[in-house]
Amino acid sequence: MKSTRLRCLNASTIANPSPQLHAHSSRSFATAISESPGTVRPFSRPRTTFQDRLNNGPALSSFIPTQPAQLPASEAQELRTALVGPAGKKKEITRLPEWLKTPIPDNSNYKKIKADLRGLNLHTVCEEARCPNISDCWGGNDKAAATATIMLMGDTCTRGCRFCSVKTSRAPPPLDPHEPEHTAEALSRWGLGYVVLTSVDRDDLSDGGASHFAETIMKIKQKAPGMLVEALTGDYAGDWNMVERVALSGLDVYAHNVETVEELTPMVRDRRAGFRQSLRVLEKAKKVSEGRLITKTSIMLGLGETEEQLWETLRELRRVDVDVVTFGQYMRPTKRHMKVYEYVTPDTFELWRQRALDMGFLYCASGPLVRSSYKAGEAFIENVLKKRARESQRVVKDTFREMSKSSDI
Repeated sequence: MKSTRLRCLNASTIANPSPQLHAHSSRSFATAISESPGTVRPFSRPRTTFQDRLNNGPALSSFIPTQPAQLPASEAQELRTALVGPAGKKKEITRLPEWLKTPIPDNSNYKKIKADLRGLNLHTVCEEARCPNISDCWGGNDKAAATATIMLMGDTCTRGCRFCSVKTSRAPPPLDPHEPEHTAEALSRWGLGYVVLTSVDRDDLSDGGASHFAETIMKIKQKAPGMLVEALTGDYAGDWNMVERVALSGLDVYAHNVETVEELTPMVRDRRAGFRQSLRVLEKAKKVSEGRLITKTSIMLGLGETEEQLWETLRELRRVDVDVVTFGQYMRPTKRHMKVYEYVTPDTFELWRQRALDMGFLYCASGPLVRSSYKAGEAFIENVLKKRARESQRVVKDTFREMSKSSDI
């Protein structure tokens, strides 16, 4: 019987390997190991044509614009034109002057205010009227330094002025009954010292929205008694009882805009608005408050008004004892609105500011980007109101002291 030979599978197949084979069977690594672990061999790459061209090309400083030399005032304020349109149909347009260009709003405070407004379903004239100062007014270092003009009674107006970009309709949505409370809540959160309220015209309502406006002011005063309130109102279709209701609601500044000179009013404003009617609104607010309220109005320049017409407009405003007037450049919101007749230079705005002050106005804000509710004038008006309040308190104290002395005698 033949015997079967078995072999262990784990045994080496070569019983006595040769020294040469053992030497060649040692394992090698894919990457070489440096003799000293702390050093790294430099990585070399062959130089290419693209790399040579890149190294010999322009430096980073070539792409960073340097600060341009400051132009003389006459050249800086020179209006520039350009040809636009397809070949054969080109037309000349006037470019927007440098002094009217503003930064795009993009900072944390702007976003915070916008979020608060959306959360409470509130509207602002800053957005609806496409105000160029929104980045300035909403972009303070904190909310107390920022200003937003709240627009009451929705975002749809019943009138169609040719300069305004607010939406229009004959039948706007109904009023939000919670708006007065929400507005007061938002403003009390921000901790502002001065706030501006405005509204769309609501000719579809029996009182023009005056009761809604007055209720909002009273709610604000309840939540923040120290807050100063400016109300930029409509004309309430000449209903003086409604003007009186708003004027006596507790506000501090009554504002109503004449917008332009009397001669241009029919072409600029809605047919239901009138220059004389606006003057009577301002006059009525001053009388019913017995002179306590500061009255304020605004005029747009660049619509084609003449110098003599502006002089006469200022004289009319002083006759009804208007305290504050502002001048600003009309800027066309869209192509559907009336064209800009001219871009007024900053020097001309400064000239009209001086003229207004010489005529006896308490304050005048005048500049290309100034608007009716522009925050540049609010600090001054706030100081005037606080000064009046201190003087009134002093008079009351002096009167009380005199009465006490008389009773002792």
